Amino acid sequence: MSFCCGASMIGTRGTLKHIRTRIHNVPVLFCPVCHRTEVHYLVEDEYEILAEYAHGDGATDVDFLEYVETKSDRDLFENCVSNEEEDPMDVVRNQIDMALDLLAVAKTIGDEEWEEQLKRRLQMLGNRQRKLQAKRTSKNKS
Repeated sequence: MSFCCGASMIGTRGTLKHIRTRIHNVPVLFCPVCHRTEVHYLVEDEYEILAEYAHGDGATDVDFLEYVETKSDRDLFENCVSNEEEDPMDVVRNQIDMALDLLAVAKTIGDEEWEEQLKRRLQMLGNRQRKLQAKRTSKNKS
């Protein structure tokens, strides 16, 4: 499981830009809180090699899946708590539940710095949850 700012990252495929080359279908991990994206650790080396070769060849768009044989998405993302196909509201709720569990641990061990980090994360997740709810509400009214 990969973490960023304390939230568990979501497994998905995405497009990354390396200098002037866009590389599509790259297995990535995405943080739902701070929106940080990183190449999945199991394909990092292959991504770097492909990115350098594609840039060197002057390619503007490359499909990762055409050049690199990877495990199935199920295998790649088996250790992720959430994946892109899940309902975004469920993902946020799971993140909130985990942060609340961690907050209880932080309070138990008396780690005030960690408590503050978790409280900020919970505030950000709460804002994200309200935005998703507002989006759903406005969609239902249309």
